[in-house]
Amino acid sequence: MQHPYLMFLGDVPDQLGAKTAQGIVDWRPEWCLGQMRLPGCQADLGIKDITIKEAAENGTKTMVIGIVNSGGFLPPHWIDSIIEAMEAGMDIASGLHIRLSSIPELKQAADRLSRKLFDVRHPSEDVPTGKGTPRSGKRLLAVGTDCSVGKMYTTLAIEKEMKARDIKCDFRATGQTGIFIAGTGISIDAVVADFISGAVEVLSPENDADHWDIIEGQGSLFHPSFAGVSLGLLHGAQADALVLCHEPTRAHMRGIPHKQLPDLKECMALNLTTARLTNKDAKFVGISINTSGLSVEEGDKLLQDLEKEHGLPCVDAYRTGVASIVDAL
Repeated sequence: MQHPYLMFLGDVPDQLGAKTAQGIVDWRPEWCLGQMRLPGCQADLGIKDITIKEAAENGTKTMVIGIVNSGGFLPPHWIDSIIEAMEAGMDIASGLHIRLSSIPELKQAADRLSRKLFDVRHPSEDVPTGKGTPRSGKRLLAVGTDCSVGKMYTTLAIEKEMKARDIKCDFRATGQTGIFIAGTGISIDAVVADFISGAVEVLSPENDADHWDIIEGQGSLFHPSFAGVSLGLLHGAQADALVLCHEPTRAHMRGIPHKQLPDLKECMALNLTTARLTNKDAKFVGISINTSGLSVEEGDKLLQDLEKEHGLPCVDAYRTGVASIVDAL
């Protein structure tokens, strides 16, 4: 996908519906030329509202459909705007479950205009099964006590800190928002189960001995819905370093009211056991806590207490930064 991006929000009813677009704006603001909203849209990315014509005149390469909705469908009344963007010279990218190419009007317009349709949720290449063969280079993987606890933000923050120190590294995206931010990647939740670990091996191939791949994590080994994806990531990454991500105010696993979050020590132990199937030297190098649900004083105390308890750097990647974790690397 080429940038700059035009962020298309349609008429989503709330800010949460634009969370994919918001993640892109948070981490790649220089790529986001502006936003386009239809009447009734209740989301706002805090960037300039522009028309398709204005976006094209200012060099936009790709319109990003940066929304999420229940069912992953594309509302029919958005189609005219998307075709207009293609007629103005833009490719189209979407993180929805529905494939753009499965919508006849969009497929016909793309063929007629020689535009590309990027369905980032769906792998565009065949991947092999994982082999667990040792490969050069270094890899870090974020793991979690639950889903949506900050694994993407933590790995992006680590990449940013490492690049600021001129350390050779690349963020490896494994979800649709991360793919938009990186411009490439594989959405692991859309890979057939037998090929998950192989997809991660493809995503983080052999590299220079001092190069780090910073791999975005997904789900949790303890979440009944997503543990399979988390396990495949652990085996395919062959991670040298793990960072545990946690949200301390959760009353239960997301979407599973009867399932409690695991103890941090229990979570770290199981992740190490499974990671060491393909890298016997895997170890934890830090803990990343989302303290947004706590006061600053409560958050600081929790970080200090956990650092003392576990003997590892403990940070809030968004609020305090990740310098101490990169120091540990």
